[in-house]
Parts: sequence; C-alpha cells; structure tokens
Amino acid sequence: MKRPLLLLALLLAAAAHAALPSKPEVRQTLRRVAEWQLANQPRSSLSPTQWTNGALYVGMLDWGELAEREEGDAAFVRWVDGVGAGCRWQPAARRGNQSHADDFTVCQAWLRLYRRFGVAGRLNPTKKRLDAILAKPSQVSLDLHQWSALERWSWGDALYMAPQVFAQLTLITGNEKYMDFMDKEFRATVDYLYDKEEHLFYRDSRYFPDAPENGFAHREANGEKVFWGRGNGWVIAGLANQLRILPADAPNRPYYEALFKELAARLVALQCPDGYWRASLLDPESYPAPETSGTGFIVYGLAWGVNAGLLDRADTLPAIEKGWGALVAAVQPDGKLGWVQPIGQDPKHVNRDMTEVYGVGALLQAGTQLHALAPEK
Repeated sequence: MKRPLLLLALLLAAAAHAALPSKPEVRQTLRRVAEWQLANQPRSSLSPTQWTNGALYVGMLDWGELAEREEGDAAFVRWVDGVGAGCRWQPAARRGNQSHADDFTVCQAWLRLYRRFGVAGRLNPTKKRLDAILAKPSQVSLDLHQWSALERWSWGDALYMAPQVFAQLTLITGNEKYMDFMDKEFRATVDYLYDKEEHLFYRDSRYFPDAPENGFAHREANGEKVFWGRGNGWVIAGLANQLRILPADAPNRPYYEALFKELAARLVALQCPDGYWRASLLDPESYPAPETSGTGFIVYGLAWGVNAGLLDRADTLPAIEKGWGALVAAVQPDGKLGWVQPIGQDPKHVNRDMTEVYGVGALLQAGTQLHALAPEK
C-alpha cells in the first residue's frame, strides 16, 4: 500500500473504532451531508427520475422523516415531494424496455409519499406501468450476455431498485398479484446470482467464473471470485427495504429474513479493519482506497437488522460502529461525502473527491438507522 493511503488508513481506522455517537451528533452529520447535497444537486446531467436520484430520495425520506420527528423540520420531505410533483410522479422511461428495474427506483419514494399524503396522482403512474408489466411479463433468460435480460432483474443491483415497488403496491391496493410477481422474480434472481458457497451475490452472469471470455473479469488478481462491494450493498439494503414493507405475517417473509441474515453474517466477516468494505469484497488489497457507497448500504442493512431484532446486537454492533466511523471520516468539512465509486458494475478505484447522489442516499439510510441505536447524549 502506498504511504499516503497507508496514513489515511491509519487515521480512518482510529475514527472507525470510536463508540457510537449520540443521537444529536448523528443528526448533525446527516443534516450536514443532506444540506450539502441539496445545495449541489446536479440539475443538468441527471434526470430527476434516474435511478441514482431514486436511491437518494429513499435516503432523503428516511432522514427527512427523522428530522421532522425529532426537530420539527419537514424541509427534506417537502423537497422529495416537490421533486415528485415536478416529475408528475412518473417512473423513468426508456425506449424499448418498460420493465427495466432501474426505472422504478424513484417509485419507492412516490409510493411512500402516497401512503402518507394520499392523492391518486402520486400512485397512478406507477400502478399503470406495473399493470402493463403484469399483463405481459417477460420470460427472457437472466443471462446478461444478452441485452434482453434487462427486461428482468438480471443484475444484483436490481434487487434494490424494483421489488419494493411491487410490494408497496400490494400493501396499498390489497391486490396480491403485485406481491406474487415480485416474489417469483426475486427468487429467480437469487437462484441465479447468489453463490451458495460464498454467500455473496455476483453482480450479473458476466462475472461468473465459468462465463465466456468477453472482457469481464472472472477472477480477481488474487484468484478469488469477483464480488462487488456496492453490488452486495445494494442487495442487503434492498432486502432491508423489502422487509420494512412486508407484513409480519406475510407467508414469504421467512424466506427474505433467512437470506438477509445469511448475507449479513458474511458481510460482517468481510469488513476491513478500518471499517470500510472495499470495492472488491474478496480482494481488498487490489482496491485499497475507501469506498463509501457500498459501505453505506451495508451499514444501513446491518443497523436496520439490529433494530428489527433480526441480527444479534452484540455480534453486529462492532461492525456498525466501525462502519459508521468510516463513513463520517469520509465526509469533508463542508458536508460533501467523498470516496464514492462512480456509476459502474464491478470493482474500480476511487479517490476522496469522488461523490455521487446514491452514496449520499446510502449514508442517510445508514445514519437514520444508526440514530435508533445511538445513546441520547
């Protein structure tokens, strides 16, 4: 490891070993990061309905509801609501594929706002698109060597993007057809992408060890399989979001709880000493820089799991404490979150000035759950 990165790792390790901060300290960090993001939100290059922003809205609603409850500040919820109104509550749209999972990420926020405030306009565009999918569901292979596979949840990230929308729609309408479709497709993706020996998710079929040679890495430099940090972060955060929606007596809930616990245990074991999960879970030395988007989503999943009683507090809290300390260490004085790997699909190198909206969304989700664990003072 080069000397600057080594020094940085030592500093971050010291920060990561701190105990949980107080609730006011957590809220202060969340506010600083959220306010920086709103002041610097991209306005030209990214559509408001793009999946990157959808992940931000989920985190901003989590934080916004906390800020409203604890501090009487509804500004962050109003911001997301205003964005939705400006988009006329539409999913994202793309030519030739109306079922792409990424296009429904924003709908998680639209439906949450509908459940709180009502008004059919927040609901109907999402419902119309999902009804069209259910009327003619895709039967293509999940093998992403064929682009048609994008009609289904053929990559791990998709388990964060779309399933929760179908589950919410059953909760809203009482119609089980949305939940049935979600459950079938979710299990198909797990059966296809989950490595039952490593207890980790491949990003997609192009990274299978026995996949055809096509320019995608099948092994890391150390010979290990390729398991992307943020990719698995998407999955555990998606499972947490899913379990937040499913009723306690839902017949499919035990399946999701069991998968969540198994993945969580594996991720806890793969945390690096400084609190981060690296871009490559099984070859961290090849990607020594911190990476905050995957770390944020994993900390969120773990903290939610402890709060929900699914993960043992004593076994999991040390990883949460170190992970949150690492995230806070990556927040610059002005509130900018650094060390976020750009849009991608596999491990890549990162630097301290890289940031993306989904990384902020991950931190906001993580911090909101951490707030429930934190002491009052």
